[in-house]
Amino acid sequence: MTVDVRPLTGADLEQVLPDVAHLRMDVFRAFPYLYDGTFEYEHRYLQSYRESEGAILIGAFDGKRLVGAATGTPLADHADDFAAAFEGQPYDIADIFYCAESVLLPEYRGRGIGHRFFDLREAHAQSLGASHIAFCRVIRAANHPDRPAGYQPLDPFWRKRGYAPLEGAIARYSWTDMGDSAETEKGMQFWIRAL
Repeated sequence: MTVDVRPLTGADLEQVLPDVAHLRMDVFRAFPYLYDGTFEYEHRYLQSYRESEGAILIGAFDGKRLVGAATGTPLADHADDFAAAFEGQPYDIADIFYCAESVLLPEYRGRGIGHRFFDLREAHAQSLGASHIAFCRVIRAANHPDRPAGYQPLDPFWRKRGYAPLEGAIARYSWTDMGDSAETEKGMQFWIRAL
């Protein structure tokens, strides 16, 4: 079975936003995110990809079904959220492209789709003139009670693509974990590479 991975713009982008919202809620329920999201929040959050001129949304389709998505925008579009994490760093956030999420249903993993997501976002970032590209991942304790047996972090995948953690660049975000009744703050470690 072939999965079609392609950038989406205009009406095509608009049409898949509800499906991307559901994918985010489904995929991010698992460790390490453990995210107990709502469609209303997701719908509001995803509007930024309609509004940012430099944004990209990449869809992975099995036939007409959206089975994965990756997004990104210039980091400056997220200055309110992430500027503090870059204080004291030798980078100007105006020169960095931010890879927001990569969500892919488990049964489609291991087919090179994650690489395609990064390839397309990196090419888009270069077309915008970005000098660096970054993303962040949640920090969870190695002995977290919800960590599944045999869990393998994606660090080797990211390192193979040239990314490395940016020491001291940690954003703070709050969300409700599965099984909790209130939001708690999490650290989000930035990873970065030059383009």
